[in-house]
Amino acid sequence: MANRLLIVEDDRDLARNLIEYLELQGYVTDFAADGQTALQLVAAEQFDLVVLDLMLPVIDGLSVCTRIRQQLHSNVPVVMLTAKDEVDLKVAALDIGADDYVVKPASLREIEARIRALIRRASREVESDVLIVDDLRFDTGTMKIERAGVPIVLPPVPMRILMLLMRRSPNVVHRQAIHREIWGDEPGDAHALIVHMHMLRNAVDKPFFRQIIHTVRGFGYRIAYEPEAL
Repeated sequence: MANRLLIVEDDRDLARNLIEYLELQGYVTDFAADGQTALQLVAAEQFDLVVLDLMLPVIDGLSVCTRIRQQLHSNVPVVMLTAKDEVDLKVAALDIGADDYVVKPASLREIEARIRALIRRASREVESDVLIVDDLRFDTGTMKIERAGVPIVLPPVPMRILMLLMRRSPNVVHRQAIHREIWGDEPGDAHALIVHMHMLRNAVDKPFFRQIIHTVRGFGYRIAYEPEAL
């Protein structure tokens, strides 16, 4: 069955080109030119992925993504498109639940490759609910964790942080997103987060040959294999 995409873009020429290319690749597409229409479609229909422009009339892309996650409680993969190559915007988009971020102008092939990768990743999670990053494996059904075949035991809070990092891998997870995951709307304890991350690193990284948990100074953390970290 063909994957169904929602393209949310107010530049109709760009939207037309993207839709034509994606349909040639075998996707089924729907279109919205503003944020309000996009939210109505996501609420009413089932999509495999949403391509969402940042700068939209009526409701901007960041607000649309926030509402998709918090009001509609949808985990549909979201790729943000924007002409602004700014770190703060990228962090904000990923922090509120976007799965990827593409800066325009980008080739249609690149956008389709990002879409294909996210759909493939989402499909793996639905089918097996097993998260894999490098040689680290987390079965979220049984809550069993192992790295290079070695079992890892974690307390509940570091385990939840690890699950969040692995679901977002290889993207950066902002400290505020981790605070919300652990403490909800309550004020986060910065020192407690440092302690939990220390416990997580001691269990996941310290006994093994290479580091996969990385600090992104000023923003947060990410988990990924980086050859230069050897």
